[in-house]
Amino acid sequence: MAEVVRYERRGPVALVTMNRPEYRNAQNSAMTYALDEAFTRAVDDNEVKVIVLAGAGKHFSAGHDIGTPGRDVDVPFDRKAVLWWDHTDKEGGDLRFARESEVYLGMCRRWREIPKPTIASVQGACIAGALMLAWVCDLIVASDDAFFADPVVRMGIPGVEYFAHPWVLGPRAAKEVLFTGERFTAQQAKEWGMLNRIVPRADLESETLALAEKIAEMPRFGLALTKKAVNQAEDLMGMRAGMDSVFGLHHFAHAHNAEVSGGDSLGGQDARSMRDANRKS
Repeated sequence: MAEVVRYERRGPVALVTMNRPEYRNAQNSAMTYALDEAFTRAVDDNEVKVIVLAGAGKHFSAGHDIGTPGRDVDVPFDRKAVLWWDHTDKEGGDLRFARESEVYLGMCRRWREIPKPTIASVQGACIAGALMLAWVCDLIVASDDAFFADPVVRMGIPGVEYFAHPWVLGPRAAKEVLFTGERFTAQQAKEWGMLNRIVPRADLESETLALAEKIAEMPRFGLALTKKAVNQAEDLMGMRAGMDSVFGLHHFAHAHNAEVSGGDSLGGQDARSMRDANRKS
């Protein structure tokens, strides 16, 4: 876990830090399970009241790992979020559906249900799959230089696997973000209701920890019940069922790409092309 995720205790706060700064904290399966281990450790520690998720270096996260030397799509892993068969000896949609049900959608849903309040501390880039990591947190504090995007429609795919866009951004903002693939600023994200606070970059850690410590003054069980109450209300608004339906469309898009482009489920895109297109926007 120490290689890709750092874990620290700061009084009643657990600070969980993604630690692949040389790759803008791109999320591979190793990081997924290191994050899960860290979150489990924080939940099991009775002295921890609040969990903060951060990213080391200049950027929070560039999203899913689709091109670094540590990409591990074919590596077996322990299945904790979804009871499904192993993906590594499967092909086509069977492989993709099994893997993404576990390491992306399943894990994000598991983390959304962490019974302790979670805060995402976001600086720099928060792109595509990184939105999922921030969105599963209860609160988001962003630096004034943070920027966001979900550009995967360039791949012909209708958004990342944890499709919370209409609930987090509102339907019209969600369509604009997806239709254009353009970056949006921290200020725009706050206007849409996605962020709780924007702070100067130099103050991001201290401001986030101060908020966490304030929340930690509340009774632990009361916080857990309140979190469950709000999450249940979101689900009654259709969020969980909506995600299920879009996850099917997501995999239909992967299958379509593979069928028309010789097996490439990403529609001819890679980390470099997505990065370059994102910079132009």
